[in-house]
Amino acid sequence: MTTAWGIVVAGGRGERFGGPKQFSLLGGEPLWEWGRRSLLDGGVEHVVLVGDIEGAVPGGNRRRDSVAAGLSRVPVGVEFVLIHDAARPLATAALTRRVLARLRDGDVDGVIPGNPVHDATKRVAGDAVVASVARDDLVIVQTPQGFRTDKLRAAHAGVEGDSADDAELVAELGGRIVVVPGEVTNIKVTVPSDLRLVEAIHAS
Repeated sequence: MTTAWGIVVAGGRGERFGGPKQFSLLGGEPLWEWGRRSLLDGGVEHVVLVGDIEGAVPGGNRRRDSVAAGLSRVPVGVEFVLIHDAARPLATAALTRRVLARLRDGDVDGVIPGNPVHDATKRVAGDAVVASVARDDLVIVQTPQGFRTDKLRAAHAGVEGDSADDAELVAELGGRIVVVPGEVTNIKVTVPSDLRLVEAIHAS
């Protein structure tokens, strides 16, 4: 079986949340611990934590800098690496297994979970609607995202500027990225109301 490591990005100031959200508790445990456990339970052999956590790797100014810091701790020879945001505590081990299984098919450089866009989508300028956007070929992207480790290292070394996620960096170098089904409960905690929704789902 090929080796796979994980990186949980647990940095950031949480300006929209009102403080570092990665330390918020869910079921008595910090959000980052939920992310770490979902990777380990899904088949990742070791997880590198990035952020202001005891024993973790210090993060960077940008998300991609934090991922690069974690990636530097992944040993040479590890074939796959999964990148997960601590702000998505409800991602399941089954989702990790799904991403890993698609990576191990061997014909891709990256795998990202995504859900179809069901709502009508508009392009706006200020408060004016300027166009309707067809949503048939759109997905809302989640983490964990999985990559061939050598491709992700090359992307971080060779692509300048910021990025929305690591899939964007790998694609910039011509890497093949595919989508697997995400999970509707894999909500990203950005503002306090998101955490209340996550707590309600966890309690149900």
